[in-house]
Amino acid sequence: MYELVNLEKEEYEKFVKNNKYKSHFLQSYAWGQFAKAKKGLFPYYLGLKNEDNEIIASSLLLQKRLPLGYSYFYSPRGFVLDYTDEKTFSLFTKEIVKFVKAKKGIFLKIDPDIIRKKQNYLEEEVKLPYDSTKIFEMITNNGYKHLGFTKNFETMQPRFTFRIDLEQDMDTIKDHFSKTTKQRINKAIKLGCEVSIGTDEDLDKFCQLMMITEERKDFVSYDSSYYKTLYKMYNEDNNMTLFLGKIFPSKILQELNERKDSLQVEIDKLPKENMGKSAKNKLKEFNNQLDKVKSDIKKYSEVLEKYGDELILNAHMIIEYADKAWVLYAGNENILTETYANYYTYLTHLEYCKNKGYRVYDQFGTIGDLRKDNPRMGLHEFKKKFGGDYVEFLGEFDYVTNSLMYFVFTKMVPLYRKIVRKKSKKVIENEVNRSK
Repeated sequence: MYELVNLEKEEYEKFVKNNKYKSHFLQSYAWGQFAKAKKGLFPYYLGLKNEDNEIIASSLLLQKRLPLGYSYFYSPRGFVLDYTDEKTFSLFTKEIVKFVKAKKGIFLKIDPDIIRKKQNYLEEEVKLPYDSTKIFEMITNNGYKHLGFTKNFETMQPRFTFRIDLEQDMDTIKDHFSKTTKQRINKAIKLGCEVSIGTDEDLDKFCQLMMITEERKDFVSYDSSYYKTLYKMYNEDNNMTLFLGKIFPSKILQELNERKDSLQVEIDKLPKENMGKSAKNKLKEFNNQLDKVKSDIKKYSEVLEKYGDELILNAHMIIEYADKAWVLYAGNENILTETYANYYTYLTHLEYCKNKGYRVYDQFGTIGDLRKDNPRMGLHEFKKKFGGDYVEFLGEFDYVTNSLMYFVFTKMVPLYRKIVRKKSKKVIENEVNRSK
């Protein structure tokens, strides 16, 4: 005898966090509360119990209410169960579908945390501990419709990501970094970059950096209340950490002035007359270096005057849950990118996650369309430099419970909105032309 029940927070979290098959922050209790507060979704925390009153499967199920009393339901990165156990998956699907139908749900969406393919940092195929093709077939055989192997960010959650296995030792992890990444981290360290853990008092700065990043990368993100609410809800259980990458212009100026004096000493050592070819080449090289140092001194003197002696260049928000950590959001300044503080910040929270005993470090999203003209290619190449496994998930599946309304919602409504937007744009253009 199996029964689908609503679970209280403690019982739900205990099962999800300790689940040896699948645990994800998007299935956490806090994500449901956050989705309710900021996304207008209603959370249900459901569990399937067996005759011994043991939970064998669970799901955070988010309800989106639609006109005329209809709804759709979404289990982000759900369900939480053993996907090699078809009996449990089928039973849970059957009970969840009953639940959805009872609330006039027109479809149920899942996008399980199941890897379809994985490549290591050398782009070699990695053997998975399960047969992803069999799991795919099991899901579709249970009535789900697959929405395709998308290549960009068309889905609710990224279908591709980079993940670093934190069960490796730190030296091995760093060995997998690209050569340029190692060089840039070393430069950041040499410049005296520091990374500290922020508090809620630093959230305004984080939001400011996210806005700068949005403008530079040409994507739309969220307002400050979104990030502040997310931080507050996850920080209640110490599952959110904010990392701040900083530089100190006065320290950099001190080193630059020392470098300038050192170069001048080397120049003074060279003969003043009858200079040979080798000495001339050295003089030219030293003078070029000296000009660069003087230029940097001027630049950092202006930075010190304008921003003061501590400048936060990047702020990264990390979610920690169960045995994994995700780099959820990263905001970066447009200025002084040559300090590579961003690279050092990544290294710092990677080491932090390793030291806390997490098993997986997820960079939370990249692309599958690797054409050079893809505008997201820069993001992909940056994340790739840290040597993680390139992971592709199965994607999204819909279980349709009302075919007519599903067609209306997924086909007709988007088409109608597109037509309305075009008409509105035409009206505005006509008004502008008449006013000329």
